[in-house]
Amino acid sequence: MTEQRRPGRASVPFGPTAETVAGNLRRIRELRGLSTYELSVRLTERQRPISPSALAKIERGERRVDVDDLAALAVAIGVNPSALLLPPSDDENLAVAVTGAGRVTARAAWDWVDGLRPLVPLEGREETSQLDYELFARPEGRRRMYKGR
Repeated sequence: MTEQRRPGRASVPFGPTAETVAGNLRRIRELRGLSTYELSVRLTERQRPISPSALAKIERGERRVDVDDLAALAVAIGVNPSALLLPPSDDENLAVAVTGAGRVTARAAWDWVDGLRPLVPLEGREETSQLDYELFARPEGRRRMYKGR
């Protein structure tokens, strides 16, 4: 899947996160007992129509998912977006590939999307990486440093 390219898109290959989204979409859709047709109907009802054939292409890694698609898909199958973006495990011993970060542990990836810590430290800011993350990645009321945790 990583070598396939979307026509008209300047040679940008699908990355590892796209592969994860494709697999998770299929896995969760099937666990929910939904056909691609039924999921398509749900998406149309949410004003984000995606045809059954386009859903099948997403699951095969032949069609990109933009951020609006990702949000609508998550709503339609009853999960948060991170359930599509990351593997269904937070095992510290499982290495996963995340676009832009390379290989990290599944636990680190889940901590990142849950807003607990940066996935990789900012270059040149390693010593203040957690503080920077808290300040810029979380709304004030959700920053752990302000909640005394």
